[in-house]
Amino acid sequence: MAVKVFLPGPLRAAFAGAASVEIEAATVGEALEALVVRARRPGSQLLAEGGGLRSYVNLYVNDDDVRTLGGLAAKLEAGDTLSIVPSIAGGSGAGRADVARDKLAAAQAAMRRAGRTELPLSNEEVRRYSRHLILPDVGLAGQVKLKNARVLLIGVGGLGSPLALYLAAAGVGTLGLVDADVVDETNLQRQVIHGTKDVGRPKLDSAADRIHDVNPNVRVEKHETMLSSQNALELFRQYDLVADGTDNFPTRYLVNDACVLTGKPNVYGSIFRFEGQASVFAAKDGPCYRCLYPEPPPPGLVPSCAEGGVLGILPGVVGLLQATEVVKLILGIGTSLKGRLLLFDALAMSFRELKLRRDPHCSVCGPNPTVRALIDYQEFCGIRPDVDLSSGELRSITASDLQTRLGTGEDLAILDVREPQEFELCRIPGARLIPLGELPAHLSELDSSRELVVHCRTGKRSAQAIELLAQAGFARARMFNLEGGIDAWARDVDPTMPRY
Repeated sequence: MAVKVFLPGPLRAAFAGAASVEIEAATVGEALEALVVRARRPGSQLLAEGGGLRSYVNLYVNDDDVRTLGGLAAKLEAGDTLSIVPSIAGGSGAGRADVARDKLAAAQAAMRRAGRTELPLSNEEVRRYSRHLILPDVGLAGQVKLKNARVLLIGVGGLGSPLALYLAAAGVGTLGLVDADVVDETNLQRQVIHGTKDVGRPKLDSAADRIHDVNPNVRVEKHETMLSSQNALELFRQYDLVADGTDNFPTRYLVNDACVLTGKPNVYGSIFRFEGQASVFAAKDGPCYRCLYPEPPPPGLVPSCAEGGVLGILPGVVGLLQATEVVKLILGIGTSLKGRLLLFDALAMSFRELKLRRDPHCSVCGPNPTVRALIDYQEFCGIRPDVDLSSGELRSITASDLQTRLGTGEDLAILDVREPQEFELCRIPGARLIPLGELPAHLSELDSSRELVVHCRTGKRSAQAIELLAQAGFARARMFNLEGGIDAWARDVDPTMPRY
């Protein structure tokens, strides 16, 4: 009966680099014997002289250790999987690195004697990348590919930080960085490319300094601008591929469409609280982001990191998955995430994989696309321009004015639309908590005859809440949005209050 055997790295060379093979066997022992025969090499890597399994190798039938199933005599059924799991050293391998340097130095000397061009890596680069140079799938040719590659990173925040650091360390020759933000204290919990000393600096400057500290050989091209429909195509054409580290839907759809229109692979990652996604979009014959999500969710349905929070380690995990995909695409090795969506759940510490297929009706990458040029992505995502407060559409009140009116005893109701965990951190005295997502179910509990001051952390969610209340019949003239939210209250009224 046929079973699938998953091979560890050391055994793959004997099977033309395959990660798994199909074997006909009725027991685990028969499967190992068949592997040895097919590999045409002694079975001493797996089996001891007495015929038993070597102590540094474990075998799993499906998800169960064979030692609990009867060892090599364990029965196999059609469709079972057999995983060979050897112990893996985590040491420095300094001796192997020295051997690699000696071999490369000898190769350089031989080339000089033959009058040929020297190796396209300096002696310093040979030392720096020695662990790559001794990898059969990278070697000298692969490292030169990395050196010549040009990768554009959209954002140097949570995802962009590990992307930039590890691509620089790997020796990617040119990194383009797109970001127009400055470093804030709240970034430091997850954006590891920036430090405390960088607070207030442009993220591009902070990131460039750290990249050059990691690897001075890397060329950093800084694009201190917001990515837009006006500049994306020209920018993307300058690079080999794009890594998407965005945190909002308009930019994510813009990146996708620009990648499709310019033919650049889009290495995608996204995060939310404890969950992450990764894939490769817009690669040849593969799906794009719109094949997965033709349209964005309604505005406000999916909170941002600032509104919903994120485990600081999560973007590190997802960003490293993206960096790995970037390197694989440059080297042309392995199987990319094209056509696959990888889901990561940090709380369960689990990965799941879903198949993605190109949508024949996709408006961007389908055979009959309707989107042939970049569009207004704010409008596409249903995001209205910032409300003009002078128009009277949204009335506002400053923290200082609110304090004054409360101090005179005015009958003002204060509605806090943040989440409960935010309310625990700090609150305005007398405020009532109703999270924005729960507000529609509690409208009848609010007194429409009283003037109402609505606030969140900085003012975005409270503006959405006022719009919702107005649609439900509450008078706009009796509602105020607290400018700057509770953050402004902590800054201007109560400096002892923590800011987050």
